Amino acid sequence: MSIKETLITLPQYILPHHFLSQIMSKFTHCENNTWKNLMISQIIKFYHVNMADAQQEDINAYRSFNHFFTRALKDSVRPLTELKTGVACPADGAVSQAGQISAGDIFQAKGKSFTVTELLGGDAQRAVPFEDGLFTTIYLSPKDYHRLHMPITGTLKEMIHIPGRLFSVNGATANSVPRLFARNERVACIFDTEIGEMALVLVGAIFVSSVETVWHGVVTPPTIREVRSWKYTENAPMLEKGAEMGRFNMGSTIIVLFGKDKAQWLPEFVAGKSVQMGELIGQF
Repeated sequence: MSIKETLITLPQYILPHHFLSQIMSKFTHCENNTWKNLMISQIIKFYHVNMADAQQEDINAYRSFNHFFTRALKDSVRPLTELKTGVACPADGAVSQAGQISAGDIFQAKGKSFTVTELLGGDAQRAVPFEDGLFTTIYLSPKDYHRLHMPITGTLKEMIHIPGRLFSVNGATANSVPRLFARNERVACIFDTEIGEMALVLVGAIFVSSVETVWHGVVTPPTIREVRSWKYTENAPMLEKGAEMGRFNMGSTIIVLFGKDKAQWLPEFVAGKSVQMGELIGQF
């Protein structure tokens, strides 16, 4: 951990994460044309957002900054892998880490890890299917497409909303804050698939105003103190590979978990690689 990373991270321990995120939510949902167009144009300029990919290229057509931030893309710009046994990338972004789950631990950064059990809300039984399995952590930056999609076809089994802090999830913070992804507020979605259980964990971060899923709508807020969960035993949502499953209202991180020997990542799918939703990242 460098001095620069320490200086970036230390103030975050004392910041009122949820309060700041609530304020940001009001700004990003504001429908004042002058304000929202200014915010959108600045983000496009600063992060070099490619608006040619968006279904709606005219920023005046967006109701609010958040409407722009969660914009839909043209169907042609994110082709879905056609390999039947292929694992599709769930999001645009960059690979933070990818590898094997070792003795229940998920690698975060040099000298830092967290457990599957704490990531999934503290229930050891939830973690059993992923023992010695496979994981990846994908970081979405402000320039990225912020809808999340299914890596393979699955039927929803359980959704868990886990309270926590809202540290930033950028590289500097991941290198500095122990157990970062198991400390931040998150929504874990567990699916039954043809290769066993798959978990998609949507991790919140500072200024992420909310996380939502296509079957539930907004899951967070509200801010909670205790873990809450929903089990789906009847009429459970079934989502095809490539289908939208949720979105971040502002950017963050998605973690994907598979069971032992159920899938493998492509050799080039490694930390630091830029990825796009739908592309082939592994096989089962």
